[in-house]
Amino acid sequence: MVNHFYNGTIRKYIVLFGRMFNDIDIVRKNKNSTKIQTLRVPIAYGPKEKWLTRLNQDAGLNRPVSIQLPRLSFEVTAMNYDSTRTLNKMHKYSSINDETNRLTSQYTPVPYNINVSLYGMFANNEDAVQVTEQILPFFRPEWTSSLKLIDELGEYWDIPTVYNDMSIEDSYDSDFVTRRAIVYTWNFSIKGYLFGPVRSQGVIKRTVIDMTVNSTSDPIGTEVGPDKKIILTPGQLANGSSTTSSSESIIHTSIVADSDWDYAFDSNDYFDGANRHDH
Repeated sequence: MVNHFYNGTIRKYIVLFGRMFNDIDIVRKNKNSTKIQTLRVPIAYGPKEKWLTRLNQDAGLNRPVSIQLPRLSFEVTAMNYDSTRTLNKMHKYSSINDETNRLTSQYTPVPYNINVSLYGMFANNEDAVQVTEQILPFFRPEWTSSLKLIDELGEYWDIPTVYNDMSIEDSYDSDFVTRRAIVYTWNFSIKGYLFGPVRSQGVIKRTVIDMTVNSTSDPIGTEVGPDKKIILTPGQLANGSSTTSSSESIIHTSIVADSDWDYAFDSNDYFDGANRHDH
């Protein structure tokens, strides 16, 4: 089993989506078309029912301050596997950390379409169409953002957000006590990826190679000749200079990758191939 891991990619998609619509303004004018007010439309994560409940919870309209309209909210409604964007699952993405000299790697991610609904709640239709015209022209039908999904790898991914459709609700036919709320719903799909665990490994400083050499009288291998074991390590003297002699080198685990070092070889002969595992 894989130990617990959490890359936080879904949270990053949610934050990315919210930031796409956090700078929408509504301008109100008088009958002479003179601007008299500019409102920044607030946005928050949550279902529209939550905000509509808050809007209508004071039936007598006696509260000094009610919920502010216009308002935007959004929520994730579904996540579906996208087989059309499947990558080779055995491929790896790798990155080297220059500070720790460790190799960080991760297998290719799994493509998922994350469906998100954006809700706009308005007191009048003029505000609603102003917001709509500040959203739809940027989606043809997608808007692509660059996002660093895995901090350890440091790679940026292009994430398209695709506009799907829009619907409108109007509670104008309700009673005179209930506040009117025009609700616009824009549906989007984020073409994202979900990643597995990140694995990290240090620099390989010792390599052992077992070599089998067939005898010249039996080249097909039924009669096995002498075997050799070759050990390859970095070599460095105590004064910091490089060496190819492992016997004169300091211990290989204390040699850092960006220091002055050379390759040191050790070669050991077995008595014969049949007994190589016993010596």
